[in-house]
Parts: sequence; C-alpha cells; structure tokens
Amino acid sequence: MVEQGETPGQPGREPVFLLPISVTALAGVMAAIHLASTFVLNQQGYNDFILWFAFLPLRIVVAGSDLAAAVPLIWTPFSHALIHGGWDHLLVNVAWLAIFATPVARRYGAGPMLAIFFVSAAAGAAFFAATTLYSGAYLIGASGGVSGLTGAAVRFIFQPVIVAQHPETGERMVMGRHLAGFGDLMRDARARTFIIIWVVLNAAVPVLPLLTGTAIGVAWQAHLGGFFAGILLVGLFERKGR
Repeated sequence: MVEQGETPGQPGREPVFLLPISVTALAGVMAAIHLASTFVLNQQGYNDFILWFAFLPLRIVVAGSDLAAAVPLIWTPFSHALIHGGWDHLLVNVAWLAIFATPVARRYGAGPMLAIFFVSAAAGAAFFAATTLYSGAYLIGASGGVSGLTGAAVRFIFQPVIVAQHPETGERMVMGRHLAGFGDLMRDARARTFIIIWVVLNAAVPVLPLLTGTAIGVAWQAHLGGFFAGILLVGLFERKGR
C-alpha cells in the first residue's frame, strides 16, 4: 500500500533515503541556513541576520510608536523556525523532525506537513511572546514547528492499525490508522501518557531554575504552543472515509 505523499519506487529497488523528500528538503534548508550564517557571515552580519529573521516579541511593544521597526513581525513568526544557535541545536531539531514529520508527511503529503510546521511555529512564537514581551529575548529554532508535527502525529500513531477485507478477493488489506478525537486521546493510555509527560516536562522548565539556580535555555513556551496547535490543525487535513 502506498501512502499519500509518497511515490512508488521501481520494482526491486529500495529508496536511497527512507525519509520523505519534503522532510529531507526541510532539514536541508535548515542545515544550509546554519552553514551560511556560521561560515559566510561575519559577526556584524550575523547580528543583522538575527535582528531581521529571529522572532523578537519586543517589536510588538514598539509597534505603536515605530511602525517600521515592527515590519519584521510579518515574517519572523515563521522565519525563526529555520534558524539555529549551534550545531547541537540544529542536530537535535533535525532528528526530532525526522521522527515526527515523517509519519505526518506520509499520511497527508508535503503541503500539509509544511503548513502544520510553520503555523505551529507561529503558535509557539505567540506563546513565547505572551511570557517574554518586555524581556528583549528572541526566539530561534525549529522546536515550535516540530512540536506541532509531534502533536499532529500523536493524533494517529498510537491508534490500532485498521485491517479490512477486500469485498471481491477476500484479501486482507491494511487501511492505516484512525485519527483520534480529543476524547480518544484521553482514553488511550499511551497517547494520554505521552501528552501528560510532554506538558509536565515543558511546564517544569521555568520552575527548575528556582530549584537548581541555573537557567535552562529551552523555549518551553514554543514547545507547548506548537504542540497544541499541531493537535488542533491536523484534523483540517484528514479526508473523510480515510
């Protein structure tokens, strides 16, 4: 059975990459941007790059008095998801992307996968802005978008495989997995446990510095905002009768 968004290969041949092309391309864009920002730009160029393409909530505050300074708010809720602060940051997000973007891309195709990624990144930026509006902090990294793909995947990866019988041949056919409703997620032990652990771990991030005295550079707001955006968005791409 060929899932939507995948192209059948030639008989007897295995694909070179097991990831969908869209997932590989998105990871490649992230890597190319980080390579360019690391090895091509000087320090001033990098500072300007961050200023223009990272998400800076403080721009919302100054929008009333300086409209020109707020113009980057048009694209930075999305562009920040393609920028990373270091190779470790990039590699973690690419690995996370490969795990959760792959089932979403195979089920719905490249367009819906990218839509969930970027809209979830914007939702994560909104949550980030809600808690850092006056701090001057900026947001970079794909974690909000990948969190959205994680939330989207949670809606079906824990559901049992549906097997049907062909009405003429009697052959058993794998039909895929059901997209769980919100009530189903809470009733399913694995999905419920995953969601609870996700929420608790991210909600604990701002509390840990009070206990350890050490700040943790994790945009937990983007993780939570993106995750719940993905859970909600994925239903828009589900075809009736799948």
